[in-house]
Amino acid sequence: MTFKEKLEAGKFLVTSEIGPPKGIETAKLLEDAELIRGKVDGINVTDLQSSVMRLGSLAVCSLLKQKGFEPIFQMTCRDRNRLALQSDLLSAAALGIENVLILTGDHPTLGDHPEAKPVFDLDSTQLLQVAKKLQEGLDMKGNKLEGAAPKFCLGAVVNPGADPLEPQILKMEKKIQAGAQFFQTQAIYDIKIFENFLSKIKHLKVTILGGIVLLKSAGMARYMNKNVAGVFVPDNLIKEMEETKDKTAKSVEIAARLIKELKPMCQGIHIMPIGWDKVVPRVLEAGGL
Repeated sequence: MTFKEKLEAGKFLVTSEIGPPKGIETAKLLEDAELIRGKVDGINVTDLQSSVMRLGSLAVCSLLKQKGFEPIFQMTCRDRNRLALQSDLLSAAALGIENVLILTGDHPTLGDHPEAKPVFDLDSTQLLQVAKKLQEGLDMKGNKLEGAAPKFCLGAVVNPGADPLEPQILKMEKKIQAGAQFFQTQAIYDIKIFENFLSKIKHLKVTILGGIVLLKSAGMARYMNKNVAGVFVPDNLIKEMEETKDKTAKSVEIAARLIKELKPMCQGIHIMPIGWDKVVPRVLEAGGL
C-alpha cells in the first residue's frame, strides 16, 4: 500500500525525516534510509531546512523513489515564486512523487546565506489551494494543463504548543479546506499541552501525526525552550538528560516514552532525528512502532 492508501484506510502512520547533504554525495543518506526500510510508512525530505543551502528535496525524493521508498516531498514557499512552485509540483508528479508536505518556511536570515532575498510569493495555505487546483487540471490562473492531471497526497504542519493556540486552529481549518489530508506537528514533550490541543480540534476530522524530536542534550532542550516558539521541554526531561552518562540511550528512552503516551491520542507519529538518523530504528523498536 502507498502512504496515501494507508492514510485513506485509517492505518496508524509512522514517518521519519531525512535532511539532504550540503553537497551531492548521497551514499550515506541512502544508507540511513535503508535502516528504516519497511519500518516507516513515509520518509520526509526537508527543503533547505533552517534556510541552510543543501541538495534539493525533490532530487532526494526522486532517488528514494527509485530505491522503492515512499518519500514525502517537503516544499517551502520561502525560495520560489508561484511559477516555480507550480512547476516543482508538476515535476514531482511527473517523477511519481505524490506525497507533498507544504510549509511556509523559515526566513533566510536564520540560515547560512542571511543576505538571500526571501520570496514568500505564496503562503502554505495558498500553495495547498494551488496544489488542489492542479489536481483539477488547472493552473493557478485557471489555464488548463495538458494531459492527465497530477494526483497528490497533501500534508501540512501545526504547532500544538503555540500560545495563543487559536490562530493555529484557524490556520488548520483553512489548510483542511485548501486540501490538507494530514498534519505533522511540531515537537511534543509535554503531553498535557498536546491533550489541550486535541481538545480544541475535536471538530476537525483529519489525521494528526505527533512530532517527536530526539533530544541530544540538556543544552539543546534549554535552547528550544528559549528560541523555538511553541516548544516546551519540561524540567524533569532536562534533568534526565543532564544526569545521564549515555545521552543517546536516554534520548531513545524519552522518545519511546513519549511515543507510547501519544499513540492512543493521535493517528500517527512523525520522528525528526535532526542528524541522528541511525538512532531511528532504536526509537521505533523501543516505542513499539
